Amino acid sequence: MTDRYAVIGNPIEQSKSPLIHTAFAQVTGQDIEYTKVLSPLGAFAQTVDAFRAAGGRGMNVTAPFKLDAFAYATDLAPSAQMAGAVNAMKFEGGKVYAENFDGVGLVRDVVHNLGCPLQGRRVLILGAGGATRGALLPMLAQGPAEVVIVNRTVAKAQELAALARKHQSASVPVRGVGYADLGAQSFDVVFNATSASLSAELPPLSASAFAPGCLAYELAYGKGLTPFLKLAQQAGVTRLADGVGMLAEQAAEAFEWWRGVRPDTAAVIDKLTVPLV
Repeated sequence: MTDRYAVIGNPIEQSKSPLIHTAFAQVTGQDIEYTKVLSPLGAFAQTVDAFRAAGGRGMNVTAPFKLDAFAYATDLAPSAQMAGAVNAMKFEGGKVYAENFDGVGLVRDVVHNLGCPLQGRRVLILGAGGATRGALLPMLAQGPAEVVIVNRTVAKAQELAALARKHQSASVPVRGVGYADLGAQSFDVVFNATSASLSAELPPLSASAFAPGCLAYELAYGKGLTPFLKLAQQAGVTRLADGVGMLAEQAAEAFEWWRGVRPDTAAVIDKLTVPLV
């Protein structure tokens, strides 16, 4: 019997999840159907209830419903609790198990796919929203030398840094600052976790933030050379990446969670990659 899965969002037409999970099912021999579900705003719970009643086994969750999924879940994994948001659900009887695989997907892309270990590195994260919240614990578990969160609203960055210090299992220094506080500091890995690139805007970052040999990583994907990546390139950075690998890796984590087998991601990443030009 074919098991049913889906991605839920609004809008949802742009989602690559059906393409990714269908490819994963083919290479792993799993009998699944994976579709897109458009939920009306304000009707998340009713839409998911209907999907479950029709035999649905699990869902990926995209904007703007990650907080709705957090509230809907009966059992939240630590990753979801830290992120304050959910991007994958698994339905078993009356239970709704919830995870957030964004952070582990990001770290796996950087460390394994891009060959950039985070251990001992100085890491800068732009933005203090949900994407950063989801990434922090998996990132800190890699043992970087320090993690600095920079945000336009400094208090939000400081609050998130304090939360990370409280919940991490390692003892990595974590600071929250404003852009003006960065001064001439430079970093080995710089992540843009703001939404600026979605509107082709540039965070107020100085080019001096990029250390020699730096990796500049844009969490948005499929946008080509974003203003953030252009700034990095102009600063002499040669290692540029966008979030297509993160997208594929978080999907692989969800697929393994649902099906018990982890698909290889290389073919999917290759298929979805847009040249950074």
